[in-house]
Order: sequence, then C-alpha cells, then structure tokens
Amino acid sequence: MGFAAINTANNLIYLIVSALLSFMAISGFIGRRNIQRLDVEILTPDEIYVNTKTPIRIKVINNKSFLPSFLIRVLVFDQKTLLPFIDKKSSSYRYTEGIFHKRGNNKIDNISVCSVFPFNFFIRCRGIKKGQTILVFPQPLICPSLSANTIDANKHKGETSVDNIGFEADLLSIRNYIIGDPLKYIHWKASAKTDKLKTKELSSLETEPVIIDLDSLPFDIETRLSCATYLINQFYRAKIPFGLKIGEEVFEPDFTLEHKLKLLKILALYEGK
Repeated sequence: MGFAAINTANNLIYLIVSALLSFMAISGFIGRRNIQRLDVEILTPDEIYVNTKTPIRIKVINNKSFLPSFLIRVLVFDQKTLLPFIDKKSSSYRYTEGIFHKRGNNKIDNISVCSVFPFNFFIRCRGIKKGQTILVFPQPLICPSLSANTIDANKHKGETSVDNIGFEADLLSIRNYIIGDPLKYIHWKASAKTDKLKTKELSSLETEPVIIDLDSLPFDIETRLSCATYLINQFYRAKIPFGLKIGEEVFEPDFTLEHKLKLLKILALYEGK
C-alpha cells in the first residue's frame, strides 16, 4: 500500500471519528436539553393509608420555552413511568400506584427524570431536588375484641329522624321561645310577625354520638391507632356522629368529611405511648 492510500485511509478514519464525536456531542447536547427544566409533582388522594395500594398521579411540567421533551421516564416509588411527549410550556400526566409503610409524614425526595432520547445510545438522568411530604393515615384494622354488632346495627339506623324534640335535623314546629333555647334556633321570620320570640323545634337524630377513647382500647399503640382509624371510617359511612378522646383532650362528635380527616390526621401524627 502506497503513502497516498495510507493517507486516504487515515483521512477517512479521521473523518469517521470526527463525525462520530460530533454525532455523540450533538446527541449529548440534545439529550441533556431534553431532561432540563422539568419539574415533577406527585398528586395523591386525600386519604392514604399504611400498607394500602394508593393511586398516584404523576405530573411532569416542561418549563422550556422552545423545545418539547420526548420519552421521559419518571423514577419514583421504585417504579418507572413513561411519558412519550411533553410539549413546551405544558404538562403531562400518568398514573401509577404507591404503597407507604409508615404512618405520618412521608417524604418523597428520590425522584428522577431519565431519557434515552434522541438516539437510544445512553440513558441520561437528572434528580429532582424538590421533594414532597405526604401524610399517611394508620392502616384501618378491625378491632377483634370490640363488638362489631353495635356498628352494624347503627348502620341500619343511619341519620334517620324520629318525632322527638331535639336540635339536630328537620323542622317539626314553631313554638314560643323558652329561656335556655340556643339563639341559633330562633325563627326570626316568625318572630318578626308577632311580639314574641319564636323557636324552631327540630327532630332529633336516632343515633347517639360516639366518642372513641384511644387510651381505653386494649392493644399496643399502633393497633389502637389502626383500630380507631377503622372505627372512624365505619362511623362516618354510617353517618353516626363520632368524636375522639386522647388523654384529657376530647374532640367533640361530628360526622362531616372535614371532621373525619382532622381526626385521622391526629392519629397519623400521634407520638404518645
């Protein structure tokens, strides 16, 4: 082989190597840009319980002004979730499942976004520094030594009304005001038509309010918390007013969703013995 042929071969190798390096450099640049300026949000339901599969919505936000992102994989909860395309200045969603093994505040700070784009040569990843804290309620467990018949019987009663005077439900009649009647039950329109105050008589609820005494449950603390969680959910479904007693602190009975979530949060964050 002459010098000319050798030079030609060397030049060809040089061109191939240069082209390959340029190709890899462009690929690296595009790949890095593909995963830049991405944010991830983990969206969860209001109620998450320990050791229970929970639907998780993963939201990936592309903050880039000019370029979309392709083939983005989000690594969270030891799972990979693929989002094929996220347009510039927009977001995309995917669903997965998560299981939490600890009650209370669970911090999620090991989120990464990865991509093989553009040429499937390398997997490039970037960690998302912004973590999230998710509140997890105790796992609901049936209390084995407590009577479930009482709960079941009350389920059939529900929040039905009976014709007994009370201050909770439907209007039965209007009568003259008696000292001691709550002011909020004064019927102002009827009072305006006469020279006397009038009070609304309301039907009472058939079911009696229940207060769950956490300290009186005969279990270890985690079982007590799980048992109380189960009871709260049962009473809420049955529309039985329920409260909670922890030590000397008493939370008065109610049966609204806000009340339920408030008590579950207290149980989730409980640090007593």
